[in-house]
Amino acid sequence: MAFPDSFLEEIRNRVPLSGVVGRSVRLIKRGREFTGLCPFHNEKSPSFTVNDDKGFFHCFGCGAHGDVIGFTMRNGGLAFPEAVEQLAGEAGLDVPRVRPEDREKADQVATLGKAMEEAAKWYQAQFHGDAGREGRAYIQKRGLKPETIERFRLGYAPQSRTALKEALLARGLPEPLLIESGLLIKPEDGGASYDRFRHRVMFPIGDRRGRIIAFGGRALDPDAPAKYLNSPETPLFHKGHNLYNHAIAREAARESGTVIVVEGYMDVIALAQAGIDHAVAPLGTALTEDQIALLWRLSAEPILCFDGDNAGIRAAMRAADRALPLLEPGKSFRFAILPGGQDPDDLVKAQGRKGMDEVLAAALPMADILWRKETQDRPLDTPERRAALEAALMGGVAGQIKNPAVQSHYRDHFRSRLRTLFAPTRTWTPNARPNRPAYGSPGSPPWARPPEGDKGPVPGHSQQRTEKALLAAVVAHPWLLEEHGEAFAALAFQTGPLDSLKSRILEEASRHPGLDGEAFAAHLRQRGLGPALDLVSGEAGKILEPFARPDTEPDKVERGWWQAVQRYRLAELEQELAAAEADLASNTNPEAWQRFVALKAEVGSARSLVSASDMD
Repeated sequence: MAFPDSFLEEIRNRVPLSGVVGRSVRLIKRGREFTGLCPFHNEKSPSFTVNDDKGFFHCFGCGAHGDVIGFTMRNGGLAFPEAVEQLAGEAGLDVPRVRPEDREKADQVATLGKAMEEAAKWYQAQFHGDAGREGRAYIQKRGLKPETIERFRLGYAPQSRTALKEALLARGLPEPLLIESGLLIKPEDGGASYDRFRHRVMFPIGDRRGRIIAFGGRALDPDAPAKYLNSPETPLFHKGHNLYNHAIAREAARESGTVIVVEGYMDVIALAQAGIDHAVAPLGTALTEDQIALLWRLSAEPILCFDGDNAGIRAAMRAADRALPLLEPGKSFRFAILPGGQDPDDLVKAQGRKGMDEVLAAALPMADILWRKETQDRPLDTPERRAALEAALMGGVAGQIKNPAVQSHYRDHFRSRLRTLFAPTRTWTPNARPNRPAYGSPGSPPWARPPEGDKGPVPGHSQQRTEKALLAAVVAHPWLLEEHGEAFAALAFQTGPLDSLKSRILEEASRHPGLDGEAFAAHLRQRGLGPALDLVSGEAGKILEPFARPDTEPDKVERGWWQAVQRYRLAELEQELAAAEADLASNTNPEAWQRFVALKAEVGSARSLVSASDMD
């Protein structure tokens, strides 16, 4: 009985060879392989090896060699159909009924594969010939080296309407086959067929074994209606079931332990040229369930890499939504957001592999992306709004996860973060720098000591301007948070987006301590916070306060920052004092009076500090 090659390949992918062999042979892990005593001849020292990555067993003693199907046949004394049926049951696959028409289809697929291979060779020849001059110029402008061009078999489809058609007909390939392969288009009005790809740089698309099954074409005409054009669905090619560069990345992912998902062909190729071979791309669509399954066969936690612009962030959110119901124990995704709206091609050109490795190392777990998606720009100033966030996370997000164990852990994770988010603001006492007297004590610096008397607050400071300055300063000088993070956290910014940015800065600083200002700012931009940072410290922010500038001396930074904190905190306290005083008019209980007295004292102290700082 004959089985389709695709079905046999699916069995090999789904059933680990070491698991099958391990039922009858005691295997010991040695690096990337397993060793044991050969079950097919008598031996005292192990010469039998199993390699799951390559999918075969081999005995150096008797020469036995094969894949999971071959082992099942030989070890169990089964015929080929029996071994296939047994393994298909383990893989959860239905054994296809092989009918005459199935054999015809298999023959047809093989013939289509031949047509695609011939087309790939022809496109390559055109690329290197006189007709491909413009295609070569485009590829050279993109910085690709000759060896990279050859490795990915880049080609060129000439402007001619029938050049490919005539070349392949001359090689004995029938026109109906070329139409079915998607290489030619047959007009519905019955006119003559013509080449699908014209005046385009051609990117051959291979299956997981590297066999050409389709093409992508990049238009060289700026007025072309489609910048990129892919082959249509054919018996060979289903774009939702395949990944660009699958065959190369499959081997590289085994060495690196992960796989990177980028958005386009050129991103994959640019990364490969930089030495990162374990990158793939979907084929013009959002990730499908089949593609997610393929990725999880390559790595337990693939890294989805997106441009840092708004479109890239939205794509990351869509990918998270698509993968969410499919999560399993140990299988998830991480998300790398590129800085400044760059794509991987831009980044490796500017910074080389080192820059890309830094972005990948900072990839966020999926739980962080989902948390950001639900909390970003969401007002949480009322109990109802906070309850809505909790419902969105517990039901709308965690509730979509089908696996009960993963769903339970996501709920626990969100509960913990919600408790932190909704925790009441703590009363703050300034932290002193080590080996230095606390603020306000006799030995503290003059600018931090209250003078005699109470001169009241200094008017004219814009609240939002102060918020921006405080944020810009901690980004440029993150060491401020090491000593005064509690003070910063205690401030309740009135501008919603700025308060959200404050929370994100605190979160990232606690996770990645010790970064200098430049590295911390780059890190925040990698987290997708570039637009928010531009609002407070870029041209849009127009921060003029010296303490917020990156080149200001540390003592002046701390002095100015502390003064700004005091001014901002004073405004908060005065609002609280006014409310407490109003409360006394209708509430004479001791607690209300004590609160009023305590606030009045705290306001007086804050006014003194502000006055002292402005006199300095």
